[in-house]
Amino acid sequence: MERNLSVKSQKPLGTIDVAPDAIAMVAGIAALECFGVVGMSSRSLQDGIAELLLGKENLTKGIEVRIDDNRVIVDLYVIVEYGTRISEVAHNVIENVKYAIENQMGVSVDRVNVIVTGVRTGMDGKA
Repeated sequence: MERNLSVKSQKPLGTIDVAPDAIAMVAGIAALECFGVVGMSSRSLQDGIAELLLGKENLTKGIEVRIDDNRVIVDLYVIVEYGTRISEVAHNVIENVKYAIENQMGVSVDRVNVIVTGVRTGMDGKA
């Protein structure tokens, strides 16, 4: 498969190109809305330490979007809250991200993969 730089959609009045960064931004917002998700983590985990990334400027750093033949595959690297059922949180993230991308961007999502890189307790440095 040849790797494209965007998802192309032909309409009667022209072509719509959706960039991977735009898809990643929507995916990041949708993932952080899910109960049990504390934040995104960086994709490259050195020494097994998950870096918690919060804020709008970091929304796309824990997300990898691959586009092959207009098929979209999204990988999300998340940190979940201690005490939540990880499988349920991951399932909710998959559903919410897929729905948000398809609804808001008109792009068909082939697959959403959730990689849980860490668990954070509610007592991480907070009094």
